[in-house]
Amino acid sequence: MARIVSAGRLRKSPYYQSTIDEGAETLLTYNNMLVPRGYGDREAEYWRLINGVSMWDVAVQRQVQLKGPDAAQLAQILCVRDLSDQKVGQGKYVAVCDHRGILINDPIAMKVADDCYWLSISNSDIWFWARCVAGERGLNVEVSEPDVSPMAVQGPKAEDVVASIFGDWVRELRYFWFQGAEVEGIPLQLVRAGWSKQGGFELFLMDESKGDRLWQIVKEAGRPFDIGPGYPNPSERTESGLLNYGTDTDDATNPFEVRMKKFVDLDLDRDVIGASALRKIKETGVKRHQLGVILEGDQEDEDQSIWLDINLDNRIVGHMTNKAWSYRLKRMIGYALVSVDAQAGDIVQVRRGKTLIDARLVELPFNV
Repeated sequence: MARIVSAGRLRKSPYYQSTIDEGAETLLTYNNMLVPRGYGDREAEYWRLINGVSMWDVAVQRQVQLKGPDAAQLAQILCVRDLSDQKVGQGKYVAVCDHRGILINDPIAMKVADDCYWLSISNSDIWFWARCVAGERGLNVEVSEPDVSPMAVQGPKAEDVVASIFGDWVRELRYFWFQGAEVEGIPLQLVRAGWSKQGGFELFLMDESKGDRLWQIVKEAGRPFDIGPGYPNPSERTESGLLNYGTDTDDATNPFEVRMKKFVDLDLDRDVIGASALRKIKETGVKRHQLGVILEGDQEDEDQSIWLDINLDNRIVGHMTNKAWSYRLKRMIGYALVSVDAQAGDIVQVRRGKTLIDARLVELPFNV
């Protein structure tokens, strides 16, 4: 059997040993780090997130720090969303595009101070992009990766767990807002956010040497609520209609195609990278859009193939970009990136190898 060996700098999370001790069985690479992707019982991990509370190592969600007198200017140049009214302690979901208007990341832009922003990124080397843009524009700003490692606490009981650690003030924290906090002298930023629709927080640890201790603090606080380990759950995220940059996008995807229209401001200055191109795209019309797909059959499909051809009336109209088993719908579901000629309600066929699987297009999120 062939061995796959990393030739680059593959780092472990500050929570790595804790997740191994919890029984992590599968790990993925993301932003040159390892992230757990399962603890041996996918269905139990799913229902724990839906009905209770789950703790996740998401340190792979790295931060690109912009710091200096021109930090705000650089943040706006990079983000095709108006940040002029953003307050310290507020995060905004943004599109980062190239000069063609193509999506190259979809981070949360966090205003840490008037001269400091964090871009909490998906899987791509945005700090290279930010540093090059800053140099090309002659901006007085330092671009770096700070010592920040998020842990997520997600699920309907997450607020009770986090409040038991930090106090009831966390219940008033608005979505995507954050505030400095500490526990046992461990510094962090507490963020009302997380890659699920079940509610929760992310604890942005600011001292990687304290990862295992923070894990144990959260685990102990969550014991009365039956907390357990989990990860960004593909079944829940697909049901909820959450975008996964790099999985659900290709090198031609613009924000309009993947339901990010409300996070894009087209009246921004031409210095904002991608703004001019996106105005032209809107004028000429978007050619593709993102819908949901429900496959026929009530058996879970273990095949992990993605970007499968979707046929409508014997012609390829796009691709199924991801798929997951829905424990609530009892069907295989996924996303379609298809021509605007294909609409919700259409009966299509998804090609896997030589097999055509009947499916139906639906609006996102799924009705579960």
